[in-house]
Amino acid sequence: MRNLRRRGGVLATTTALALTLAACGSSDDGGTGGGDGPANAEPITIGIHSGWEEGIAVSHLWQHILEEEGYEVEMETADAGIVFTGLAEGDYDLNFDTWLPLTHGDFVAEYGEDIAELGMWLEGAPLTVAVNEDAPIDSLAELAENAELFDNRIIGIESGAGLTRVVRDAVIPAYGLEDMEFLVSSTPAMLAELEAATDAGENVVVTLWRPHWAYDAFPIKDLEDPEGALGEADDIYTYGTAAFATEYPDVAEWIANFTMDADQLHALENIMFNENGGSDNEGSVEQWLEENPDFVATVTG
Repeated sequence: MRNLRRRGGVLATTTALALTLAACGSSDDGGTGGGDGPANAEPITIGIHSGWEEGIAVSHLWQHILEEEGYEVEMETADAGIVFTGLAEGDYDLNFDTWLPLTHGDFVAEYGEDIAELGMWLEGAPLTVAVNEDAPIDSLAELAENAELFDNRIIGIESGAGLTRVVRDAVIPAYGLEDMEFLVSSTPAMLAELEAATDAGENVVVTLWRPHWAYDAFPIKDLEDPEGALGEADDIYTYGTAAFATEYPDVAEWIANFTMDADQLHALENIMFNENGGSDNEGSVEQWLEENPDFVATVTG
């Protein structure tokens, strides 16, 4: 029997998506084995890293898949550190946006006994530092001597993001960028700065990652990293509570089957965040699935 969720402290600090959906299946509709089907299953709560579009997109995709199988789904968004703490404490059941070995490696090491890997779904996801496409530099090694051309600023994302830690602790000292202001803000704020600068034809430096829809939406390029300070490309995994596979064996099997390539993810993100502006995530998933009609069958069998 699963432990009672200790939501209070964690939920008070999150921006709730809180989309709770009534279960519509029966115990014959997939679900957990041994006669404990969706009708008897507790809601599955997905923790989403704030501002990480691939995690938002894939979490909504899984909301759709689980709903169709008769599960109740709740989704909540928070800073990455809060999500991993909540996962370890049982406040969340799943996180679909764990980047390893670099970006979220510290969190996995800290909570390793209380969380469990359920599968890798995307291979090759590098951290990047990007500039406008017509910027006069092509490498991080050129940034310090040209800092004034970029208003002496590097625009970052959330303070708890692994990318923020890597830029602060590895990239800045490796390339002598200590005199530049590293603005730690949020992913939406970074994207707003990026859009404003590229629209105005101005130089800008942002911390980013691939895959991301921004590469399709804005004229930008990655700066080369000759020192390797950003590390090797991560892969993206799904993590759950330590007991998730025992409590939801069918769902764990589906998650193990789940993979996407960069083109599939970019297409989903483009529909969700460019075409629909992030205002109709459920409809965006349905539109993408209409264009990929065999996808769910490859996951659920």
